[in-house]
Amino acid sequence: MSIDKTLKIRRATVRNRCVLKRAERIARLKELDRWHEGDSPFGLPKVRVYKITVKKKKKSKKEEAAQAAGTGTPSSTPAASSSGQSKK
Repeated sequence: MSIDKTLKIRRATVRNRCVLKRAERIARLKELDRWHEGDSPFGLPKVRVYKITVKKKKKSKKEEAAQAAGTGTPSSTPAASSSGQSKK
């Protein structure tokens, strides 16, 4: 039986998880050189899961001044982007 699309969580795979699956833990241990071929997949050591945060970009002083004055950047206006000449 399937779940109705209105009940699904849109960003379920994007958010951070605090528990890794066994295959993910083994892959992380291989990256850290703590996993050797032939080791038992049971009783794996704990692996730190880092939370990824996206920081907002700081605006430059020019952008702040233009936004405070109520005008956009010159490249965003349609008059500045066209040269006024029609091509034949």
